[in-house]
Amino acid sequence: MYLIVHGTVVTMDERMPLVEDGAVLIRGDTIEAVGASTALTQRYPDAERLDAHGQWIMPGNICAHTHFYGLFARGMALPGAPRDFPEILRELWWPLDRALRPEGIRLSALMCLADAIRHGTTTLIDHHASQACVDGSLDMIAEAVEEAGLRACLCYEVSDRAGSDVAAAGIRENVRWLKRIAQEKPPRLAGLFGLHASLSLSDETLARCVAEAQALGDVGFHLHAAEGPADQEDSLRRYGLRVIERLARHGILGPHTIIAHAVDVDPWEMALLRETDTWVAHQPRSNMNNAVGTADVPSMLRGGIRVALGNDGFSNDMFEEMKAAYLIHKAWRRDPRVMSADHVMRLAYENNARLATQIFGRPIGRLSPGSAADVILVDYRPPTPVTPENIPWHIIFGVNGGQVTTTICDGRILMRDREILMLDVEAIAAAAREEARRTWARYAELAR
Repeated sequence: MYLIVHGTVVTMDERMPLVEDGAVLIRGDTIEAVGASTALTQRYPDAERLDAHGQWIMPGNICAHTHFYGLFARGMALPGAPRDFPEILRELWWPLDRALRPEGIRLSALMCLADAIRHGTTTLIDHHASQACVDGSLDMIAEAVEEAGLRACLCYEVSDRAGSDVAAAGIRENVRWLKRIAQEKPPRLAGLFGLHASLSLSDETLARCVAEAQALGDVGFHLHAAEGPADQEDSLRRYGLRVIERLARHGILGPHTIIAHAVDVDPWEMALLRETDTWVAHQPRSNMNNAVGTADVPSMLRGGIRVALGNDGFSNDMFEEMKAAYLIHKAWRRDPRVMSADHVMRLAYENNARLATQIFGRPIGRLSPGSAADVILVDYRPPTPVTPENIPWHIIFGVNGGQVTTTICDGRILMRDREILMLDVEAIAAAAREEARRTWARYAELAR
C-alpha cells in the first residue's frame, strides 16, 4: 500500500474531476481512495509515500489500436516511393511482417512497450502480423508484455494474402490464444479475434473466422475497415457491397468488435456501426501519413457511434495523438469549432476507458476508488489557472508524453523519475538494432 501525495489529481471522473493538492491511495493493483493530501495522509498514516511535488496525477493513457511490430519500420529505406495506400501495404508492411522472426517479434514488442512506459501509456490493444512466423507469435508478445509490466489485448491478423495455409495458421493462432486467455485469465492480458481487412479476406475465410469465434463464445473481432478508398473499391468490385455492409452480412460487427479507421464510410455504413454498437478506433497521425483521408469522427460522435483513439503503430505518446485529432478535423472542415478539446477527451479518456474496461472486465482509465491502479505523474506546470472546465485545453496545448516522470500499471511502479525500472532498455535497444538489420535484409529480398 502506498500513497501518492501533493499533486494536482486529474481524475477523468465526472464525479470529482480535479483535486488540488490531492492524493491517490493504491493498495495492491487497485485505487482505494482519492482525495485531499491532508485528509488521506491522516487517514492512512502508515502508508508509504510517493511525493508528486506538484505534478499532475493522471490515469495511464490507453491506446485503442496499435501494431507493436511496426517499430521495426522506423528508419527503414523503401525500394521506391509508394504512390498510394495499396502500394504502402505491398511495398512496406506486407514484406516487413513476412521478414519477422521470433526474436524480432519479441524485441520490437519490448521496445514499443518501453516507449509506452516512457510516455505514460499503460494499456494497449495490439494487432499483430508475422506471416512467416505465425504459430506461438502471440505468446512471444505476451511474454514481452508481462516482462514490461503493462496491460495489452492481443490478436493475430488473419489474411489470405500469403495463401490458404497461412490464413489457416492465423485462425489457429487466434483460437489458441483466446482459449489460453479463457483458461488462465491473466490479469493484464486479453484477446480479440484478429482480421486484416476486407480487401485481403475472402468470403470463405471470413465465414470460417466467424464460425471459430462463435464456437468460443462472445468473442469480438479487431480489424481494419474502410481505411481508404481502395478497401471500398475492392469490396464493391468483388462483392457488390460496401465494406461495412459486407462485414455486417458476415456477422463481424457488434459491441465487442473494433473497426480501425473507418475513413471512407457513408451515412448508411455509419448507421450500421451505430446500430451494432461496434467500436471505431481513430488514428489521425496514421491517416495523414498514409494520405487516406480523414474519418468523419465529429459526425460519428454526434450520431452516438463509439469512437476510441489509437495510434496505428506511431509513437506511444497518446498526448500527441490527441493533438493530431484536435487539429486535423479543423483543417479538414475548415472550421475551428469542429472537434473541440472536450470532444477529443471523450475519445481519449471516456471512450478508451469504456473500451478497456469492457475488454479486461474491470474499471480502467479513471482515478477513482475501485479502478485499476494505472497512474502517471506528469511534470506540467500550468501558466494559467486550471479548472474542471478547462482541463481538456490544458492537455491539448500544454501536456505531452515527454513530461511523464512516473508510470504505474496495476499498482507496480514501472518508471520513476524517468528511469524505467522493469526493463534494461539499453540492452534491449542494442539487441533490437542487430535484429532489425537482419529483418531489413530479409525484407530487402522479399521486396524485390
